[in-house]
Amino acid sequence: MASDSHPRYRALVIAAICATTSVLVAAFLGARKRWHSGNSSRMNVNNSQQQQHQQEVDGSHDVPSSESSDDPAAGHEVEVFLSFRGTDIRKAFTDYLYHSLIDAGVRTFRDNEELRAGEEIGPELMKSIRQSKIGIPIFSADYASSEWCLMEVAEMVKSMKESKQLIMPLFLDVTPDEAQHQTGSYAKPFSQHEKRFGQEKVQAWRDALKEVVKLKGLELNKVANG
Repeated sequence: MASDSHPRYRALVIAAICATTSVLVAAFLGARKRWHSGNSSRMNVNNSQQQQHQQEVDGSHDVPSSESSDDPAAGHEVEVFLSFRGTDIRKAFTDYLYHSLIDAGVRTFRDNEELRAGEEIGPELMKSIRQSKIGIPIFSADYASSEWCLMEVAEMVKSMKESKQLIMPLFLDVTPDEAQHQTGSYAKPFSQHEKRFGQEKVQAWRDALKEVVKLKGLELNKVANG
């Protein structure tokens, strides 16, 4: 069960859970409607092709239609993907949020980024991001120091544009302005990333942050202070 030992985060968690649940329901219903619409069109085309083929063979007009059970709206293994950085929030807000979502029946994925130091971001992780209906980047002061986190948020933006994945950013101890313009605690890590990875790759991460900040998110200070 989710712990109640972190009252500082409780208001934001409650707001995040309510917003996530609402968005999940809307996303699921929308995906289900789009799937049924697309599936109906495909079935009509398939039926016409089957009937035409059968008529050419023996003149029959009574070809039963086949049904599909691969409903993508119901088949997603991951509903929410949490992207975060740092042991400071792992045992506090992120842990609380993760277990609250699990307790609410939401299939939630969180990556243990600390255990993958020095590794390349893998295809399974990217698949989990693409499968998820909602991506939740949790921006902390240390978030930008991890290239993994920046690659995750960039992949979320890509999925948002290609498959209409929803992104709900949460801001803990940074402001949206700091994340958008890479100032404050984000300035030094981005400068270091450019030296290590090159300007072109890092610019893609900068652009991803700007895209995410444009979206409606939740700020700890504002939520906690009412």
